[in-house]
Amino acid sequence: MTTENAESPGLDDSFHVFDTTLRDGAQREGINLTVADKLTIARHLDEFGVGFIEGGWPGANPRDTEFFARARQEIAFQHAQLVAFGATRRPGGDAAADPQVRALLESGAPVVTLVAKSHDRHVELALRTTLDENLEMVRDTVSHLVSEGRRVFVDCEHFFDGYKANPDYAKAVVRAAHEAGADVVILCDTNGGMLPAQIQAVVATVLADTGARLGIHAQDDTGCAVANTLAAVDAGATHVQCTANGYGERVGNANLFPVVAALELKYGKQVLPDGALAEMTRISHAIAEVVNLTPSTHQPYVGVSAFAHKAGLHASAIKVDPDLYQHIDPELVGNTMRMLVSDMAGRASIELKGKELGVDLGDDRALVARVVERVKERELQGYTYEAADASFELLLREEAEGRARRYFRTESWRAIVEDRPDGTHANEATVKLWAKGERIVATAEGNGPVNALDRAMRLALERIYPQLAKFELVDYKVRILEGRHGTESTTRVLITTSDGNGEWSTVGVGENVIAASWQALEDAFTYGVLRAGIDPAE
Repeated sequence: MTTENAESPGLDDSFHVFDTTLRDGAQREGINLTVADKLTIARHLDEFGVGFIEGGWPGANPRDTEFFARARQEIAFQHAQLVAFGATRRPGGDAAADPQVRALLESGAPVVTLVAKSHDRHVELALRTTLDENLEMVRDTVSHLVSEGRRVFVDCEHFFDGYKANPDYAKAVVRAAHEAGADVVILCDTNGGMLPAQIQAVVATVLADTGARLGIHAQDDTGCAVANTLAAVDAGATHVQCTANGYGERVGNANLFPVVAALELKYGKQVLPDGALAEMTRISHAIAEVVNLTPSTHQPYVGVSAFAHKAGLHASAIKVDPDLYQHIDPELVGNTMRMLVSDMAGRASIELKGKELGVDLGDDRALVARVVERVKERELQGYTYEAADASFELLLREEAEGRARRYFRTESWRAIVEDRPDGTHANEATVKLWAKGERIVATAEGNGPVNALDRAMRLALERIYPQLAKFELVDYKVRILEGRHGTESTTRVLITTSDGNGEWSTVGVGENVIAASWQALEDAFTYGVLRAGIDPAE
C-alpha cells in the first residue's frame, strides 16, 4: 500500500494531533527500537486515532529508511498519515539537488516535517551561515517539497530561546516558512525551559504578527510540557506534537495521553475518532511493552494508580458518589477505580474493596470492623495489601466465611543452599504437605532457594490439583523493613503469579527472606486453586 498523497480520514483538519514517538520519543535513554518495533507502535498509534505519525529520518540511517519502505507496504493506515522528518537543504545548495531532501521524497510519506533553525546564534554557530541564507534555505526547501506534492510542516528549533534573543529574526523564520507554503509552523521549546504563561504570551504574539498556522512542540525539562502544550492551544495553536507516555530525550516530551485527554474531556475538542479515548490506557500500556519499559504506575489518566484511593476519608465519600474524589470517570479513558487496603483503611475502604473483589460483605458492620482491625494489625507486623490483592481476598474470605480456604496444610519445609568448591551453588528444597487426607513429601532443585521451594510445592500438589501445572512465578520483590533489636530485621516479599489467563499478587512477611517467600507462595498457590473454581471440600 502507498500512503502518498493520501488524505487523513475521519477527522477534520482544523486541529492536529501529531505523534513523534518513533522519532523524538525513540531518543529516550534506554529505548532502542527495531523496525518491527516501530511498525508495531505505528499500528497502535493509528488505532488510537492520531492524525500524524512521524516515523523517523529517512536517508539519515538505514533503519528509518527501511521503516518507511515497509510501512508503505505493510500498514493500511485508517486514521493517521505517515510523516518523514528531515532538515532544510545545506547552505549554498539547491533543494532540488540535495540528497537528504531527495530521501524525504523517496520515503513516499505524504507529509514532511522540516527542522529549521530559528535562533540566530544557532544559525551562525551551528549552521555556520548567514541569517539571510538560513531564510533562503527554509524557503527553497519548503517550496520544492510543496511543488513535489508534499504537505510540509516546519519545526522551528529552539524557537522560544531564539525569540528571547532576537524576536524579529525568529518571526522572520516563521514568515519564510509560511509564505513558502508550509501548512503549519511549529514553535519548539527544544531545551524545555519555558513556563506556561511565557508560552501563551509568545504564541499569541507570533500568531498575530505572522498570520501563520502554528503548532507547539514542548520538551519536559521543567515538568511543564503538557501544561505548555495546552497553554499554546489557549493562545491559538492548532497543532500539538507529543510522544506516547512522554518518551523523549533527557526527561522527555509532552505526553500524548494527558494532552489528548485534556483536549477531549476538558476542552471539549474531538481530536480522536469516536470511542478511541476509551482505548487510551490499553494503548499506553501496549506501547510501553513494545519499548520494554514498565508502565508508569502514577501516570495521569492511564496509570494503575491514577484512580486508586487509599485514605479512609476518600473511600467514605466515594461510597456515596465516586465523583467526589475523581475528576473524571476512569472508564472514559479505559482505566478503573481501585481501592487500596492499608492501615489508613476505614469501613468504606473495606466495603468498596470487597465489592471490587466480588466478596459480598452485606451490611455486617461487625465483620467489616474485624477486617479493618486485622488489616491494621498485620500492617504493623510489616504486611502490605496495596499491591497484594490476592492475599487480601483470602483474608477477606476467611473473615466472611468464618474459615480459611485450605487446599493443603504445611507440615514442614526446608531449603538448603550448598556452596561447592568450584564456586557453584546447589539449591534444594523439601516440602511436607497434607492434601485431601494424604501426606506428600517432595524434593526439588532450583536456581535459588525460593525457586526450589516453588518447584517442590508444585511437584507435591500437581497430581491432586493439575491446574498448578499452568502456574508461573512472574515477579518477585523483596524489601527489608526497618531493623529491630539491633541487627534483626523483618523481610517482606511480594510475589506475582500467572496462570496464562491473568496474574495475581501475594505477600509474605517473616524473619528472613525464605520464610517470607514461603508465606507468599502458600497464598499464591491457594489463591490460584481458588481462582480455578475448586472447592476445598472436593
